[in-house]
Amino acid sequence: MRENNQEERRRRCEPPQKQEQSFAVSDRYARSRQDPVTASSGTFQVRGRFLTALVLRIDSEKADGPFFAQLDEQLHRTPQFFSGAPLVLDLGKSVELNRPDNIRDLVQNLRQRDLRVFGVQNASGIDDEMLQSLGLIAVTTGRDAPLPRDNGPAKTTAAAAPAARPVENKVVRSHVRSGQMVVAENGDLTVIGSVASGAELMAAGNIHVYGALRGRALAGCHGDETAHIFCQNLSAELVAIAGLYKTSETLDAEVRQRCTHIYLEDEKLRMEVIA
Repeated sequence: MRENNQEERRRRCEPPQKQEQSFAVSDRYARSRQDPVTASSGTFQVRGRFLTALVLRIDSEKADGPFFAQLDEQLHRTPQFFSGAPLVLDLGKSVELNRPDNIRDLVQNLRQRDLRVFGVQNASGIDDEMLQSLGLIAVTTGRDAPLPRDNGPAKTTAAAAPAARPVENKVVRSHVRSGQMVVAENGDLTVIGSVASGAELMAAGNIHVYGALRGRALAGCHGDETAHIFCQNLSAELVAIAGLYKTSETLDAEVRQRCTHIYLEDEKLRMEVIA
């Protein structure tokens, strides 16, 4: 009788079997959520890269003898400017070159001159299959955009417009050595020091160099034609604003090794001595 009473009390103190199972399942779930996920080491990484490319806009209907004669003269005069640089063909002003046979001959002749053509823009008459067969891609410029429509509420148009990127100016307090590339993608770039030959500066806005500028400086790289370049000593290999450029061979003699202001006016690159 006593044993029966003790057994009964023990059973009353124990939780039901179903409750134990429910707690066990919940505990396993909690542990699985808290366990850290092991990250395996990948075999590649995907990164963005800011690439500078030359654009060769062809204003004639044919890539014939006179065209290649002028090109060869330019290559002979400024060989280091084209050396190893990626090149994009702009066919917007040449209807005849928007044909498969003509573009094939043009690309072949350019590559024979060691020009690294990798893309085309404004090539409306050439399909993607043809471009791939030539080892080319279609390049769209960041300055092209659809025109705003007049119909529709103004609030909808404003909401659909992409938000402007915040301005992020960059200041470099050291010399920029040969082979270095400094980019201010969303603002102005200021270098307190010299820029060596073989170095490159790029900025969405203005470029200021408080020292000698011997390398390359490309301001307004997203198409801002109001950008400016200022330097204390102009000995640059190349200066450019919104894609319009001058090389060291075409710099005016009066601005060489002088404190200079460079800007765009009437779609031409202007230079003036500050002091």
